[in-house]
Amino acid sequence: MILWLCLCWGFSPSAGQPDSELMARYLEEQLLADYSIAEQVARRVPRQAKFLQRLETRPRMSEFHVRSTIISRYAFTTVSCTMVNSGSEAREAVFEMQIPAAAFISNFTVSIGNKTYYGEVMGKEKKNSSDDKERHKKPSSPTEGRENGYETFKASVFIPRKMQARFILHYEELLQRRLGKYEYTVSIRPQQLVGRLRVEVNILENSGIVSLEVPPLRNSKQKGSGKAEGDVSPPPSTVIGHTKTLAKVTFNPSVVEQTRIARNGILGDFIIRYDVNRELSVGDVQILNGYFVHYFAPTDLPPLPKNVVFVLDSSASMVGTKLKQTKEALFTILQDLRPEDHFNIIGFSNRIKVWQQDRLVPVTPNNIRDAKKYIHNMSPTGGTNINGALQTGAKLLNDYIAQNDIDARSVSLIIFLTDGKPTVGETQSSKILSNTKDAIRDKFCLFTIGIGNDVDHKLLERMALENCGMTRHFQEDEDAASHLKGFYDEIGTPLLSDIRVDYPEDDVEQVTQNFFPNYFNGSEIIIAGKLINRTSDKLHVEVTASNSKKYILLKTDVAIDLPSRNDIRGVPGLEDGKGDNNYIERAWSYLTIKELLNSRLKSDDSQEKDYLMEKAKSMALAYNFVTPFTVLKMKEAGLHSEPPQEEFISPSTDGIGEKVQSLQGHKAPPGIRREQDKQRIKISKTSADGDPHFVIDFPSSKFSVCFNIDGEPGDILRLVSDHKESGVTVNGQLIGAPAPPNGHKKHRTYFSTITILSNKPERSYLEITPRRVILDDGERLVLSCGRSAVVRSRSLEVSISAYANVTVTIRDSISFVILIHHYKKPAPYQRNHLGFYISNSKGLSSDSHGLLGQFLSHEVKLLQESLNTSHQQVAQNQTEALKVNPTNTLKVKGRLVPVVWKQRRIYNGQQEVDCWFAKNNADKLIDGSYKDYLASHPFDTGTSFGTINSL
Repeated sequence: MILWLCLCWGFSPSAGQPDSELMARYLEEQLLADYSIAEQVARRVPRQAKFLQRLETRPRMSEFHVRSTIISRYAFTTVSCTMVNSGSEAREAVFEMQIPAAAFISNFTVSIGNKTYYGEVMGKEKKNSSDDKERHKKPSSPTEGRENGYETFKASVFIPRKMQARFILHYEELLQRRLGKYEYTVSIRPQQLVGRLRVEVNILENSGIVSLEVPPLRNSKQKGSGKAEGDVSPPPSTVIGHTKTLAKVTFNPSVVEQTRIARNGILGDFIIRYDVNRELSVGDVQILNGYFVHYFAPTDLPPLPKNVVFVLDSSASMVGTKLKQTKEALFTILQDLRPEDHFNIIGFSNRIKVWQQDRLVPVTPNNIRDAKKYIHNMSPTGGTNINGALQTGAKLLNDYIAQNDIDARSVSLIIFLTDGKPTVGETQSSKILSNTKDAIRDKFCLFTIGIGNDVDHKLLERMALENCGMTRHFQEDEDAASHLKGFYDEIGTPLLSDIRVDYPEDDVEQVTQNFFPNYFNGSEIIIAGKLINRTSDKLHVEVTASNSKKYILLKTDVAIDLPSRNDIRGVPGLEDGKGDNNYIERAWSYLTIKELLNSRLKSDDSQEKDYLMEKAKSMALAYNFVTPFTVLKMKEAGLHSEPPQEEFISPSTDGIGEKVQSLQGHKAPPGIRREQDKQRIKISKTSADGDPHFVIDFPSSKFSVCFNIDGEPGDILRLVSDHKESGVTVNGQLIGAPAPPNGHKKHRTYFSTITILSNKPERSYLEITPRRVILDDGERLVLSCGRSAVVRSRSLEVSISAYANVTVTIRDSISFVILIHHYKKPAPYQRNHLGFYISNSKGLSSDSHGLLGQFLSHEVKLLQESLNTSHQQVAQNQTEALKVNPTNTLKVKGRLVPVVWKQRRIYNGQQEVDCWFAKNNADKLIDGSYKDYLASHPFDTGTSFGTINSL
């Protein structure tokens, strides 16, 4: 879409430019001073410069200034351009700026002398004029498509002699994360050398900025690629500075430096890429002034298997470079398929050829080799049967899913590539769309790629939108091979499927899309909405992802509108308190309008389309966005108005927006309990906690026994060992700390890591630290202990209560609770550590062992030792009377163990336990000595002394 804003009609193409090096020297000497009109008239111009001016018929650009502020991925961009007419007659000036197609223009002003013209966003009226019909007859252009490439904004004015015009354009966009990075791009194409050229980008990310990079300028042929080759160093004159949360990047080339880049003044795209810190598979929720935005991009998740069908256009129009580059890209893509993936290839023209009939094949060296041969032998011929190719691909994938015992966690998709419009078979777009939707039936996603100017971009875009996919478009002269590989990289690693994000219905409204069929590595899911209950001090967030093997449920409460952190009235540039400076509200409006536009594009119902159009138009007018249903009309502000001021939004180093981390997901499977906040497991006294202090509860005897283990830092203690029977082993690793002042110990030890291993019915392990939980049951999952979460598979459930405890349930018959001891300001002798509690041991066998496990199926008798050393068994109801007797004895497996009465505090000191204490590292109480319980490594499953096994 090209938007012309003409204050005076007519356009005269400029004459040829003079020698650029000569012009550069002149500009370097003469144009670096301010361009006031008085100076223009009075300045003495060298004879050579007068000659150059006569050759240069168009107004000269004296200043091109871009200033952008990115706050939490939402970018406000202001472009200021000054043009000077130093000639003796009025001349036309054309301001032209390429902006991302995903961006919305929010303001535009022009100042000519003492007159100012401002743009007013107005709704478009429905027209049936012949001009309108003629416009719709034109083939769709990639610049008209949303989310692809760029659009060109143009404005034309006549500048009187010896005067200047100033253009100020504002636009906004929400940056999208691709291949693990956000990319912000500014097009620098002034079409001439500029006396003062400057780009300034400020970035504020409260989560923390990582991987900030500024690659070399990108020319038009590279546009759209995720990464250009040779990304080595920033453009000349680029200055980069940043702290943990704030970055500032400037690009300020002199005229001579501009000529070294490009003599015609078309420098290219100035690009900034960066990412933000993320806490172990969680998201970022930010709330401000009654609106919220939730960013979700988990990491450390295992890839899901893929079932993929490549449908490739091999018609005659693909001859030459297009087919060659497509083949090169597919060769690389095939090498990137994983061993657990399955695939097939379809080539189509007027005929449809399937590489492997009626099946998808596994990824093996032989199959990859044969697939490359098939692609290599594809030759361009015939017409383009888009409908037939998609029907064949959908049937192939549907039959494979129905007839094979595929992994239910796998993600199925079609990748479709073409360079033209349908010419064979069904050629009506509406029929192709309905046929494709009926064939896919929401069972998998369709991703479309268009190459060249002849492709029906609207058809490909709508096919992808209706079938949960994405679309990309590349020009013929671009490097299609790298584009195709880059697009595949975006979707080639699915990490989660069926993701749903939920908020309490009574607390939020007008929430954007909150269900997503797939999440791909390196991308990001974004949800935004409005708060209903403004009096509440928190917002509850639940995110789930589920499949047949396990589901994930993470929960958190987000603080709402903390005044000290969310008030942005003191931020420079926001003093006027305009509502459009609320970046979270603007991000919500941006996402909502985008979804309305996409919903209208997918709809076949005329009434629904009209409703969606009116709703999008109303919101665009409220937020001053130029959309397909609104237009920017210029009006004169007054004869003697002040020149327009640049409205910049500058970031503050103070916290803007409260953020909380969270994960994503879908509804939990049937039977899954959602009331996870309630304590469902009763914790027993049997435990190992603190320094470490061991407690063993004997409920039938109505007393407890306790002992200490004075281990060394680095020791790994075997706590429960039942590997041969139940398959469960628990090991705890010690960390050292200085002893408290005036203590009798030379150092303290605590549990820094608890490792739980299980090999029945399938092999898995858990590694728990005060900071994170690693679950590996064939697929590695990393969760933060700082966020509440639930993960459940067929035989294992892990429930995290943020910074409190981790509950592990194995086969519903074995349960352990690990307490998290986290110090905000630890003393020198304190360390973040863990406590281990056994809450359910029914599933452990009678042969279980370990420092705790050996007592789970055995009773201990309490004896009293009289003055004449004769022994008598003590009745259970006499226990209280024995507390004052310092000479008591336990009988354990025939061994007599002297004990004394003690009191212990467990559960973070919340409960006091009376117990009989065995001295000297539980000498005679435990089988052997404590050194017999040392494991060689965290995964040691040895069950007898001196035996080492591994899971």
